[in-house]
Amino acid sequence: MNKLPQLGGDVSALLKKGVVIPAHPLALTGRRKLDERRQRALTRYYLNAGAGGVAVAVHTTQFEIRNPGIDLLQPVLELAAEECESFTEKKSKAVLKIAGVVGKTEQAQKEARLAADLGYNAVLISLAAFKGKNNSQIIEHCKAVAENMPLIGFYLQPAVGGRILDVDFWRSFAQIENVVAIKMAPFNRYQTLDVVRAVIESGRAKDIALYTGNDDNIVADLLTEFNFGGDQKKASKRIVGGLLGHWSVWAKKAVELLKRIHNATTDQTAGLLREGVMVTDSNAAFFDAANNFKGCIVGLHEILRKQGLLENLLTLNPSEILTAAQAAEIDRVYKSYPDLNDDLFVKENLDEWLK
Repeated sequence: MNKLPQLGGDVSALLKKGVVIPAHPLALTGRRKLDERRQRALTRYYLNAGAGGVAVAVHTTQFEIRNPGIDLLQPVLELAAEECESFTEKKSKAVLKIAGVVGKTEQAQKEARLAADLGYNAVLISLAAFKGKNNSQIIEHCKAVAENMPLIGFYLQPAVGGRILDVDFWRSFAQIENVVAIKMAPFNRYQTLDVVRAVIESGRAKDIALYTGNDDNIVADLLTEFNFGGDQKKASKRIVGGLLGHWSVWAKKAVELLKRIHNATTDQTAGLLREGVMVTDSNAAFFDAANNFKGCIVGLHEILRKQGLLENLLTLNPSEILTAAQAAEIDRVYKSYPDLNDDLFVKENLDEWLK
């Protein structure tokens, strides 16, 4: 049996420590073509803000990049990889390069091999294509993809294309040798607990890093020590970082927030939880929670447009638009929580990133 591809030591330590990983948006021109200059600027923004890596070709990048006639999967992966490698060379600082993979087994394996060829460290596997399949069928799919790249599980909320996955599935998934992390984004406390408990019960809790994707509950996820009874050391697990669409905006403040959470004393927890409410309120505006998340991508684009990182709000799907109600909500949280944005940081560096 061939040896499975492994994470390098530096990036493995980074993943387990816990870092900010923005889910990378897609920059388009007014003709809905890839805006390479601004796409590179976004990656430069995240890395210079202190993010530990980027996740590309994921939901925030728009799954349509794979559609025939659009064919942007490889170009966006290449651009992010080039910028990450340039940053590492200049700063002597490792960064995680994570690529999203989707579809049935043949497509997902093909995308994983492409990511490997481009120097990515791991793949985030979407299981949206497996609605109606049983646990065993999905696990076999995941094992096949893991033969090509280290694997990060992804519990995606049903509202944006995911499916319900029970604790038995996650226990079996965690036992796949090449699983290195799981991103939990069901936006549901019961289902989040299923994943954490499953990882502990799998016997691989020390090997698998847990990342929040619950944009509605970021701070509480990161502050909580999860315990399901029994020996405190063996039965406890923490979520160490975030792989988030929300962190594709105001990224520098996200880095500062995660550092404060990692270093928090018991006395500081209450204040961080209060801040967490502000973060969730902001996310509700960015993600268009009032409209069942229909504006979750354009809401992020609106922040990046305000900062000058994006030229427009366009997505590959013309029906995705920013409503007046969502725009008003974004304006409200901007005014309500001025300490959460990193506008000044972006303003000071934008010209350099756009070169």
